[in-house]
Amino acid sequence: MKSTLLVFALLAAGLAPAFAQPTTIAKWTFEASIPAAAGSFTPEVGLGSAKGYHASTSTYSSPAGNGSAHSFSSTAWSVGDYYQFNVSTSTLTGIAVSWDQVSSGTGPRDFKLSYSTNGTTFTDVKTYSVLLNGAPNTAWSSTGSPNPAFNYSYDFSSLTTALDNQASVYFRLIDTSTVSTNAGTVASGGTDRVDNFTVTAIPEPSTYAVIIGALALGLTIWQRRGQS
Repeated sequence: MKSTLLVFALLAAGLAPAFAQPTTIAKWTFEASIPAAAGSFTPEVGLGSAKGYHASTSTYSSPAGNGSAHSFSSTAWSVGDYYQFNVSTSTLTGIAVSWDQVSSGTGPRDFKLSYSTNGTTFTDVKTYSVLLNGAPNTAWSSTGSPNPAFNYSYDFSSLTTALDNQASVYFRLIDTSTVSTNAGTVASGGTDRVDNFTVTAIPEPSTYAVIIGALALGLTIWQRRGQS
């Protein structure tokens, strides 16, 4: 009996961390969607939607990604323009995002990451500067591994009441200034591109608690049968 209980305890201890590993809600690589317009685009992995927004007419395209053939690119940037990604976090917690982003010399440099659960009211959580694609930085390449110099991320796990178990969550990468990556002024033909936008999460404890509970019930039934 004691040995059986020990086996179960070890099994439960091993399963709980396994079920608590991050899972990908959605990932946009733009290899299937191949943007040529504002969107929306479904992710290559998981469920969700992505789109771009510009106050003026923008040219959308799909040039080389960061370690892949395609990305989501656009011109005519002005303050307030953005890329948006929308997912559901139902039954999930520990939300985090990561993405690759780069601009041309006359493309926008300054951005912020914001989130919303209604698509209207957004909360800012991170400001960052995008690097120039090329010298003095290394460039994106359509082949090989993604260049980590152009990767950004944010862990929302502390915002449990805001993003966990939500029917819909929106993330925006928003242009915040007219400064370009070459320290000049953003030009109408300047581009910014995004790639590999990924949303991850951890299943709620109740999800794997049900499985552990089922194992415990099965063990109890097995024990009773052994004693009868």
